[in-house]
Amino acid sequence: MKVAFHTLGCKVNQYETEAMREQFAGAGHETVGEEDFADAYIINTCTVTALADRKSRQYIRRMKKGNPDVVIAVTGCYVQIKPDEVAAIDGVDIVAGTNEKEKILGYVEELIERRSGNYAADAADADAEPECSMAARHVLPYEELGEYTGSGIITSMESRTRAYIKIEEGCDRFCSYCVIPYARGPVRSRPEEEILREAESLIEKGFKELILTGINTALYSDLPGLLEKLDALDAKGGDFRVRLSSLEPTVVNADYVKGLVKFRRLCHHLHLSLQSGSDRILKAMKRRYDMEEYMKIVDVLRAEDPLYGISTDIIAGFPGEEDEDIEGSVRTIERVKFCKTHAFNYSQRPGTVAAAMSDQVPPPVRKQRVGLLMEAGEKACAEFAEMNIGTTNKVLFEEKIVTARNDHDKMQQNDENRIMMAGYTDNYLRAYAPLDETCLGNITEVRIESLHGDGVLVTPNV
Repeated sequence: MKVAFHTLGCKVNQYETEAMREQFAGAGHETVGEEDFADAYIINTCTVTALADRKSRQYIRRMKKGNPDVVIAVTGCYVQIKPDEVAAIDGVDIVAGTNEKEKILGYVEELIERRSGNYAADAADADAEPECSMAARHVLPYEELGEYTGSGIITSMESRTRAYIKIEEGCDRFCSYCVIPYARGPVRSRPEEEILREAESLIEKGFKELILTGINTALYSDLPGLLEKLDALDAKGGDFRVRLSSLEPTVVNADYVKGLVKFRRLCHHLHLSLQSGSDRILKAMKRRYDMEEYMKIVDVLRAEDPLYGISTDIIAGFPGEEDEDIEGSVRTIERVKFCKTHAFNYSQRPGTVAAAMSDQVPPPVRKQRVGLLMEAGEKACAEFAEMNIGTTNKVLFEEKIVTARNDHDKMQQNDENRIMMAGYTDNYLRAYAPLDETCLGNITEVRIESLHGDGVLVTPNV
């Protein structure tokens, strides 16, 4: 059987897709590209915004149109929140909730067997009604999402250099705009021994960066203890580093973060979600911190390293937001100098507290405000990158690219030098170097020379 996977949304979804891919490969099935002809398509959905839902529906319909006989299995957060809506999409054969992903292989194989006429029904099925056209549903109610489920140890990732490791599932914060706690259920931590075995396996296979991820990573039962054990792992496959996918200031405070930054393998970069630079809006979002508490965490990181990379998420157009609130977000971006700012339009998600608020911001205003945040974010990123010029750092080179020239380049202007190796610094700056391919997959000490496109130009520090 040829099977294709399509993933929307977060790093957890990317990890879980890889786990499903390995299950199918272990059963002898061939993985093909997500736009290629396949016998089955597995769509791992996101529902954080209405746009994510729409993208899922569009992909399902496109794949069914290209191959009317294909099996389409849809899983993930969109399914968990709206199983009836997903099951009603023309062409969907299987819907599986967030706790059912490890069973997708069995569901798909069984359906294909049924369609081929080779399925051996047991006696209880002998008098069953003919199979209807509705999608088979495998979705547990929220109350039953109480156990951590997984697909065992994964051994590879598509990037070949960076690997995600899922350490936690679920969230109990219930921010007023967010539907994800309902889609993922309560907090469950993955067993530590399983995480460490997976980390060792990935290191042995040559992965140089392990990214710890979860629905709310900071809610892992003992994150400092886990980092301590990862810090002590022998680099059997060479040097490696650890990166946290994100930390929620709804969970951690400055003292907690001060205890994290001591680990030598932990990258000097944290994704610290802000969501708004206004205390009034943070309170309406039920974010459980204010700007003073947020900035204390920033101060701890920058005291550890003035060039500590901090990235963030910010929402524009939350209900009741005024111009002065968005101005507060812009000022925070300018003050912190985030290395990356992910700015989003507020998306009204049914079932959340914010969706029922009366003072919804008109979509054109949301769009205008998110533009302000993106502009401020790009400027802050460039300023942070400029602060790094003349310093040394370490880059994990991951890909060969053809880069556009710009006025900041210190390279000779010829075609030969347009081939660049690219990766990320320890503090999460996009880095480019005119090196040969022998650097790929390795962590290299570099000197940061100048700004370059969306990042910096670097040279080996020799």
